[in-house]
Amino acid sequence: MKIIYMGTPDFAVGALEALIAAGHEITAVVTQPDKPKGRSGKLSFSPVKECALAHHIPVLQPERIRRPEAVAELKKYEADVFVVAAFGQILSKEILEMPRLGCINIHASLLPKYRGSSPIQWAVINGEEKSGVTIMQMDEGVDTGDILYRKEMFLDREETGETLFEKLSVLGAQAIVEALTQLEEGKLVPVKQKEEEATHTAMLNKAMGRIDWNKSALVLERLIRGLNAWPSAYTDINGKQLKIWEACMGDSETFSMQMPDMADKKPGTVVRMEKDRFAVKCGEGFLWITSVQLEGRKRMCTHDFLLGNTLSEGMVFG
Repeated sequence: MKIIYMGTPDFAVGALEALIAAGHEITAVVTQPDKPKGRSGKLSFSPVKECALAHHIPVLQPERIRRPEAVAELKKYEADVFVVAAFGQILSKEILEMPRLGCINIHASLLPKYRGSSPIQWAVINGEEKSGVTIMQMDEGVDTGDILYRKEMFLDREETGETLFEKLSVLGAQAIVEALTQLEEGKLVPVKQKEEEATHTAMLNKAMGRIDWNKSALVLERLIRGLNAWPSAYTDINGKQLKIWEACMGDSETFSMQMPDMADKKPGTVVRMEKDRFAVKCGEGFLWITSVQLEGRKRMCTHDFLLGNTLSEGMVFG
């Protein structure tokens, strides 16, 4: 099958590699324009562009895919279907109708739940038991098209946004190859999404990572895992930002017996210090902090952090 592939981040690389390995002909790859990186401002390629170049596949990088000149360029390449995975631009109706089999999207959730740009992280933040990948026939809406194929997986208890990202990238690669095989054989039956079950994800931003210690330990533990590795959860200590990379909920009942005055402490207060961890009171319950990163420093386990930084019971995080 001849395919034009559209994608940008690491998540989309696995599917592109899998389609090539399965024997499909990728006639062109469409990805976001190169962007300046770091202090040098040197332009960096998207992961999908790097993959395409390694396989000697033509690469298109339109500023706006909907512009007439970009559409005209697409028409120069033969394709039975367009496969889209985290491309980052909205396709026009003209593009959606261009290939004979339409445009198919690899979406990292079990649609209709978690439509939008950040389904992976929100599945962790909201404490979902399972997630997965949906292969969807694209229409003019945002993740509203008919469901063609799905693959599910259960989340680990310590799942992070980063680990789920990697797992769903692999699952997406498997799913698109299987779906295209069935599509060629005429076995796929489109299923309309149930609008009443649809949920939408907000785009992630750094401000979301600021920890509100008035929230419960359960909510904050999920937030920390969901925002790992980006944008990360953080708090303030002595005027500096402290990223919290790993934390686990403590046994509040046992702890209250050992520290009966904990109920009087303000949320955000350090209530217990140990060699490899410290406990912070939350609006409900408390968290053991086990991995951190102080502003301007590298990520480290709490044991190493405590060796070089002064932290004591009674200190309050901002």
